[in-house]
Amino acid sequence: MGHIDLFGMPVVAISKDERAFFKRLGSRIAELRKTRDITQVQIAEHLGVSQQTINAYETGYRRIPVSALSPLAKFFGMSLDELVGETAQANKRGPTPKLQRQIEQVRLLPRAKQRFVSEMIDTVLQQSG
Repeated sequence: MGHIDLFGMPVVAISKDERAFFKRLGSRIAELRKTRDITQVQIAEHLGVSQQTINAYETGYRRIPVSALSPLAKFFGMSLDELVGETAQANKRGPTPKLQRQIEQVRLLPRAKQRFVSEMIDTVLQQSG
């Protein structure tokens, strides 16, 4: 019989690249959760899992099932690409790297602060146009 982890799940060998991906994804989910003042319990309830499972996802101890990715993205109000940290490469006519980083940071803010930033941008654009 195969190995069983602390959560009673079978242990499956994964590559270094896969392990690194799931650690990055777990860290990203933890960052998103913290910046939005969301608890692990709230995410766990949304996904129908335990808080300990969410903790294991965030620390990279357990892989997040593919079936949980879409509900997680919807929970955070973003696309799957955004959830896993995949963003389109800026082309030569695209935003500067600094502006792109700022846009990503604004996306992580609570909705009220996002609206505030958007209103400020609108004001500056109206004044310069």
